[in-house]
Amino acid sequence: MNRQPYLYSIWRSAQIAAATSQRSVLWTIVESTVTRVEFDDVSIAYRDSGATGGHLYSDTPVLLVHGLGGDGHTWDRFAAQLVRRGRRVIIPDLRGHGRSAHTASYLLPEFANDVLHLCDRLGLDTVDLVGHSLGGYASSWVAMQRPELVRRLVIEEQPLPLRSGDEQLSLTRRFPTIPELWHATTSVIRHPRAVLAFDRSMTGTMFEQFRKPYPEWWEGLSDITAPTLFLRGGPGGMVDPGKLEQLRAGLADCTVRAFDCGHSIHRDSYPAFEAEVLPFLGH
Repeated sequence: MNRQPYLYSIWRSAQIAAATSQRSVLWTIVESTVTRVEFDDVSIAYRDSGATGGHLYSDTPVLLVHGLGGDGHTWDRFAAQLVRRGRRVIIPDLRGHGRSAHTASYLLPEFANDVLHLCDRLGLDTVDLVGHSLGGYASSWVAMQRPELVRRLVIEEQPLPLRSGDEQLSLTRRFPTIPELWHATTSVIRHPRAVLAFDRSMTGTMFEQFRKPYPEWWEGLSDITAPTLFLRGGPGGMVDPGKLEQLRAGLADCTVRAFDCGHSIHRDSYPAFEAEVLPFLGH
């Protein structure tokens, strides 16, 4: 019996197991490690898994940007998968959320500027951006302002703004789905930090901005050069189908995927979310 292939197989299995264990430990460490950076008017908290290696895009971090009222921990399950695949993952808490500071101003472009400042502070040349809802706004603004920075852009359930004052706001969402109701009623128990840390003073301002025309956002779509994956929910979602077609037409490279769940696809339909997003990011 030739034992060399057998011994190599054992050695290789041990090597893979060690690498997987190291990445698991790495993510366990980053789970409890929060860094804060000071910009002009706000302190932003973020978690960074650090460089891992072992993947074609190891040098391209994935930034995961959460939605309104949450914090970066909404991405923990997906982040762990990315780290196991050799990707560096960076997860900020947006201003007024999680461990980041409350501020006097919550304009949509300011959320994007915070993400841009974080990229600059970390010296990042290229990133993959994944943004949910408000995080989709921030991520799309970043891709407009700094097209060369973004390699891949994933937008999940971003409510699309009006193009002009003559339009009527139309949301597909009428009543929350059962998973949305369950999440709302149990969020204080499951994620008390996010609920208690959220600056509720921004709520009125944010919904006012969601409902106002943003022609400059629509005009900026042509500046996005990154291949874009747009994920929309079903009847419980917040994406206007007509405006989604306008968005698709305004982007050079845009793929749209529809799901049966509501507004939080990565939470309520995680396996389907992962099956779409991982290949798009190169896995």
